[in-house]
Amino acid sequence: MSRTNFEQLLEAGCHFGHLKRKWNPAMAPYIFMERNDIHIIDLHKTVVKIDEAAAALKSIAKSGRKVLFVATKKQAKDVVAERAKAVGMPYITERWAGGMLTNFPTIRKAVKKMSTIDKMTTDGTFDNISKREKLQISRQREKLEKNLGSIADLTRLPSAIFVVDVMKEQIAVKEAQRLGIPVFGIVDTNSNPNEIDFVIPANDDATKSVDVILTALVEAIQEGLEERKVEKADADAAEAPAVKERKHRVSKRPRTHKEDEEALNANIVTKFIKDEE
Repeated sequence: MSRTNFEQLLEAGCHFGHLKRKWNPAMAPYIFMERNDIHIIDLHKTVVKIDEAAAALKSIAKSGRKVLFVATKKQAKDVVAERAKAVGMPYITERWAGGMLTNFPTIRKAVKKMSTIDKMTTDGTFDNISKREKLQISRQREKLEKNLGSIADLTRLPSAIFVVDVMKEQIAVKEAQRLGIPVFGIVDTNSNPNEIDFVIPANDDATKSVDVILTALVEAIQEGLEERKVEKADADAAEAPAVKERKHRVSKRPRTHKEDEEALNANIVTKFIKDEE
């Protein structure tokens, strides 16, 4: 069963592409027709592509890996942040810092800086610095939180990135390509689909369009996370009897020669005491 249907996508306006003069010829396979000088996207193909992307994202989530969501355009940032948070995935909705992926260790240092500042506020360090320094540090903390707070839990490179508007997020796409990280993306008629591993042809300018697609994909991620939990619980349950059996075997091990001697001596002493009585 498909994650979305034709009617849902149609109602959300996913079929509206860009003006004909702005099109990228590489998107030709995904264009159904032209109307009033605007390209109309073939939503039947969009449905298929959403299902392909959902299956791959579910697999990634089930294996315990992370997907980084990227959307800095106004129409998409709020809905992407909300959906990514719901499944505990990292996201970037402010400016993409160059080297976010290719210079990941430096980004991690910046994230750790936030923790250091937080520690300063609780260990009394703040009490020993001037007002001006406090203000400067607080502003730095706010800036870091705004740009990197949403990836604070990303301790290693993501296994995939999901991008809304692959043209606007071109730097993110290029960095992922350089590192061999799969790219999932909503691709409009003015973009190049050849740079994207999992193409979802659709309108990337309308909030409703982005939302309906994201909802389907996040549901798949949630399913993957739940299946991972169930499998882990089953594995733990299966392991418990084995651990118990190992403990039982250890407790039933044969006594050593020394232990036999000690037991024999104890019996002799007991018998001696009884005889004396």
